[in-house]
Amino acid sequence: MQDSELYYHLLGLKKPWFVSEVKLNIAEKRIDVWVEHPKGVNWPCPHCGNEHSLYDHTGERVWRHLDSCQFMTYLHASPPRVKCPEHGVHQVLLPWAEIRSRFTALFELLAIEVLLHTDIKGASQILRITWDEAWHLMERAVERGLKLKESTIHNHLGVDEKQVAAGHQYITLVNDLDHGVVDYIGDGRTKETLSDYFQSLNPKQLQNIQAIAMDMWEPYAQATREHVPDYENKLVYDKYHIMSHMSQAVDKVRRQESRSFQSAEVNPLKGSKYLWLYGGDNLPVKYQERFTALKEMNLKTGRAWAIKESFRHFWQCPDTKAGIQYWRKWFFWATHSKLKPIIQVAKMIQNHFQNVVTYFTHYLTNAASEGINSKIQTIQKRAYGIRNRSHLKIAIYFYCGGLNLYPDTHTIVG
Repeated sequence: MQDSELYYHLLGLKKPWFVSEVKLNIAEKRIDVWVEHPKGVNWPCPHCGNEHSLYDHTGERVWRHLDSCQFMTYLHASPPRVKCPEHGVHQVLLPWAEIRSRFTALFELLAIEVLLHTDIKGASQILRITWDEAWHLMERAVERGLKLKESTIHNHLGVDEKQVAAGHQYITLVNDLDHGVVDYIGDGRTKETLSDYFQSLNPKQLQNIQAIAMDMWEPYAQATREHVPDYENKLVYDKYHIMSHMSQAVDKVRRQESRSFQSAEVNPLKGSKYLWLYGGDNLPVKYQERFTALKEMNLKTGRAWAIKESFRHFWQCPDTKAGIQYWRKWFFWATHSKLKPIIQVAKMIQNHFQNVVTYFTHYLTNAASEGINSKIQTIQKRAYGIRNRSHLKIAIYFYCGGLNLYPDTHTIVG
């Protein structure tokens, strides 16, 4: 088989294209392949598909293709252009690459697979491309995926924030909790940020939202109230964020009480911070003896911890009615505890209670969002040059967006 015929098949070419020349450079471990077409060919307009005669060619362009064994392979061609009466002069669609790409579609497909399994630095080394080229491929994949994204019906959403830089710089994430993917990334954590997402949905999508989990950040709640039909029954304040507030209250009590032991010879609370943050069932065995002794000392911190642990049982109530009954008893205990941090959190929950108790309608939490947040944290640690918010958003969509990132290669390999 001649080199031209071999590369005709390796490149997945179809008539009228043919391979006119193949050059091997052993010193540079490189193969260059030139592709041409015969004269007199009519070409379809890339917008309407109507065929027209050749108008002219652009200058010769080069695309990186899949390696031939250990040799990097490059495809050369001068893309033809047509002059459509309706759409004007445009380059025709090429069967081996998308418009404005420096790589063939098959190379992009391979690069995306490599990028999904490693970081940009590792992918650039494996593929023998620069960091900028690897980033360009990731950026193109996300752009492609967002364009192909359909108007999906989201039944359960989670809204969360992610700090991206010092100085309280945040992005807002809206996650599809049923599929565990990021559906939207917005700058900041304002009412307008989340409103932009809701405004991007059509009326059917908004109506079909069954529940939205979030923390008690008022700007998010305001946006939800303004845009989501029947928001009163759909907004669910996340129980894990609420329990986090309770744990923080226990720690404030511990710090306040610890200061009262400063003049004493022994401070029993010293080094006990993380013991009080454990749930009663999760305390490691090696700490149980000391923690039992602390609980028997009649400390304020011990009472705060007991109130927090009692509140865990609230989430185990079988229905809304039982939850309300349990809450009333617990709220009386918490607000009469004379522990200011506990009282403050109890009143905060009471002020938002209408959308705390909706948990018993949907049993929805933002746990999946926390999992996505952890994945994003890993992306940030492995960033290798992702230096700004725009790049981080692209990386999040690439790894966590559930997008169809791949170019259309069916005309090439079919």
